[in-house]
Amino acid sequence: MYDVVILTDSRYENPKNKNWYINQVLEEDQLLIDEIKKTGLSVCKKDWNSKEFNWSNSRIAIFRSTWDYFDRFDEFFLWKEKIKNKLFFVNSSKLIDWNIDKIYLKDLKLKGINIPKSIFIKKNKLTTVKELFEKTNFKIAVLKPNISGAARHTYKIKKIEASSYEDIFKKLIITENMIFQEFIHDIEKNGEISLVLIAGKYTHAVRKKARKGDFRVQDDHGGTVEKYNALKEEVVFAEHCITLCPEKPVYARVDIIYDNKGRICLNELELIEPELWFRNFPKAAMLLAQEIKRLDTIY
Repeated sequence: MYDVVILTDSRYENPKNKNWYINQVLEEDQLLIDEIKKTGLSVCKKDWNSKEFNWSNSRIAIFRSTWDYFDRFDEFFLWKEKIKNKLFFVNSSKLIDWNIDKIYLKDLKLKGINIPKSIFIKKNKLTTVKELFEKTNFKIAVLKPNISGAARHTYKIKKIEASSYEDIFKKLIITENMIFQEFIHDIEKNGEISLVLIAGKYTHAVRKKARKGDFRVQDDHGGTVEKYNALKEEVVFAEHCITLCPEKPVYARVDIIYDNKGRICLNELELIEPELWFRNFPKAAMLLAQEIKRLDTIY
């Protein structure tokens, strides 16, 4: 019996071989585990796909490092549907369903949130990269799947290079919904700012920068991360984004950039399994643990 299960994937449950990246993941999860224990709750860490674990013997499951779900989406979704009524999800199944597909960006745009200029393309749509450029008049674009992580199949494409990406686009659009976005130049200069929120309130932030010659800011693509003191207007923007979710998330990461007109712009809203950089601000792990304790008294 465990009060709380921290959900991971098989690579991070009990790895025998470690490197800097795995150690980073383990440190983040351990900070949260330690803080949960301090609240008096029992906690363990399990691969979401574990066949031996009895999910009915726990009350709360918090998604943390389930970073294979976008490669095994159908399997993950079936698992989630199977156990969602056996224990309380943090964040909820409703929020996962809304946030797992980047079409949520369109929803937020309709509610007044600034996002990059985008076309959302349904799978099996008969179109080409060339036609997408002609329709939008973008000079440079980013093409990526609606369901993805760690910049999987994310491509920066110049209009004059469209023909070089037709084959990969044709393969992807058969099975996946896609997004075609105007490329935001500031991400190469100033990177992406990630604001972390617990129970709807800002706790801390980091700035992620791509390595020279790249635009992908993730550290597994050579990007770097530094502490960042968010501006008041950035915090207000992030907290407003949270108020527009279908329900208030227990934790969230709001990734912002500055668009080609210099305005704050939502790049991603991460509610499923975002890295939260507890190692930069351990108090956030404590606040999340306290929120889980509060939920435990309710559910």
